[in-house]
Amino acid sequence: MVPMRVHLGADHAAFDVKNAIAAALRGRGWEVEDHGPAVFDPDDDYPCFVIPAAQAVVLDPGSFGVVLGGSGNGEAIAANKVKGVRAALVHNLETARLAREHNDANVASIGARQHSCDECVALAVAFLLTPFSGGGRHVRRIGLLSQYEAVGRLG
Repeated sequence: MVPMRVHLGADHAAFDVKNAIAAALRGRGWEVEDHGPAVFDPDDDYPCFVIPAAQAVVLDPGSFGVVLGGSGNGEAIAANKVKGVRAALVHNLETARLAREHNDANVASIGARQHSCDECVALAVAFLLTPFSGGGRHVRRIGLLSQYEAVGRLG
């Protein structure tokens, strides 16, 4: 299923790449909600943009998120602090697809300093175009994660 709405959040390291991804996704007919930054600020802090984007994904059923920073690591950590988010650090086309197929990830985190702009766009598009497989073991594992998130323990 192709997402109808995509929430973006980034920091200064990924400002230009975020804008390029927004343009590419809009060009494909997807609705893009840009949670910032709106202007380049070399001293900004990624949680201020990534967490609102992740929250928006949870509050907007059927939507997905793409968060970006220099490495994507901090952005994945920040997004995963939001209950209901399954953010995956994607670093090649295979991990982008597997994040959706096996983990039903709803947020992709991309390191803008690790790839060219075109590669970052391709990673985002691959993530967004890939459906969840719905396979039994994957559903079971996601259920375990959701259980832990809800009650703080397994079983």
